[in-house]
Amino acid sequence: MKKTKNKTILIIIIFSLGFLFSSCLGIDFDISLNSNGSGILTLEYRVSKHLDSLGRLDGNERWNTIPTGRADIERTMDRLPEMKLLSYSSSEDEKDIISNARIEFETIQALLSFLDTIGARSVYRGNPNSGSLELTLSEGRDNINSSLSRLTTEVFSSYMVNMRMNFPNGRNSSFSFPINDILSSPDRVTVEFNW
Repeated sequence: MKKTKNKTILIIIIFSLGFLFSSCLGIDFDISLNSNGSGILTLEYRVSKHLDSLGRLDGNERWNTIPTGRADIERTMDRLPEMKLLSYSSSEDEKDIISNARIEFETIQALLSFLDTIGARSVYRGNPNSGSLELTLSEGRDNINSSLSRLTTEVFSSYMVNMRMNFPNGRNSSFSFPINDILSSPDRVTVEFNW
């Protein structure tokens, strides 16, 4: 019972991290920004088969609880008219479901709407040629249960959040964080890109 409760708490924490596309476990963003604010977002996200199957317990096998398919990305594109899905592919390895998408965006605001679905975790200043972009990955967690902390360490130990941005002025910037560090951080986790 306690282990199931911890897994439930873990899933709630994952779903609260809206920036990571409704609970992707590992995600790799590559963003190329043009001088007019348009650009291309190439992403790969990995969802553990174990987490995917966890959501199928208790007779819910037919419901996919974690977005892993083209239809999920297309539904997101439907609500963001300034974005267009250019390509999508999916595969599996022994551990993960792996999805790849290439998405065109018309404005930086459209990109932020995709990255920050609730609109409260991103700040953009300036213009496409000279600006800054701040993204909050986590607000921090108070009083994390030690059992839950051990569970997140085990489940998420090999998953990362990686993001690269290529700017119109020729500059590039990137970051990489273990997903477990983001989920278990007692402090706010924020990254800022300046160009």
